Amino acid sequence: MRRAILLGLGGLMLAGTAPAVSGDPEAGRKIANMCRTCHGLDGFAKIPIAPHIGGEPSNYLQRQLRAFKSGARRHEMMSVVASGLSERQIEDVSAWYAAHTATARLPAGADPAGAPEACTACHGIDGIAVHEDAPNLAGETNIYIDTQLKAFKRGKRTHEIMNGIAEAMSDAEIRAAADWYAAVELEVDAAPE
Repeated sequence: MRRAILLGLGGLMLAGTAPAVSGDPEAGRKIANMCRTCHGLDGFAKIPIAPHIGGEPSNYLQRQLRAFKSGARRHEMMSVVASGLSERQIEDVSAWYAAHTATARLPAGADPAGAPEACTACHGIDGIAVHEDAPNLAGETNIYIDTQLKAFKRGKRTHEIMNGIAEAMSDAEIRAAADWYAAVELEVDAAPE
């Protein structure tokens, strides 16, 4: 039953029309220089508490940066960084990271049936998101995923779908989902020249 509800929610999210992608990737590459310490110039995170952002959809990245800029989402570093970005810079840096390609491979011997049921309808079995409203989870550290799910569970982060899903998960289920996606091998290919 829960799987049917999740699939239905995923379908509703897909039903909306996505706004046109804007931004200049080359201009965004220059802006990404200030992101490289944590997220890497290619979007492959350099530190375990930062997510991989290479290959994420531009619209998703723009929404997250705008949320940090407005205060709807808070983080001690990202709130400061985003507050200094203009709307054009948000579009450009998002276009730069979106121009990369993220691919994932399950670890040898992993049974796809073991993927976390509460997550796959939106984030995919291998952690490459099924639609633009969900981030990729492939290769994220288990501590990052665990922390974000617990933030949704406790209401420290808000999202119309994620709060309910996280609230229904036990800490053991959260850790199992985090461990599943952390074990996936992620590759982020360079943006085309």
